[in-house]
Amino acid sequence: MRISKGALLVVIAVLVPVIVELRTALSWFGIELSILESLGLSAVLILGLVLWAVWPPNGDAEAEPSSSN
Repeated sequence: MRISKGALLVVIAVLVPVIVELRTALSWFGIELSILESLGLSAVLILGLVLWAVWPPNGDAEAEPSSSN
């Protein structure tokens, strides 16, 4: 993993209020997001973050040696 599980949880926890406040900030510019659109956006961002976190750093699946003890 590129990031520890605890740090990933913290980043996701910080991302949730950012998405909520993004709706407010976008409404100042006349862009309205529905609740479903916000949920979809947050799901895509969190999924992307999790995929980035579990992807091997150099793109090679054999980057980390497996411990088969």
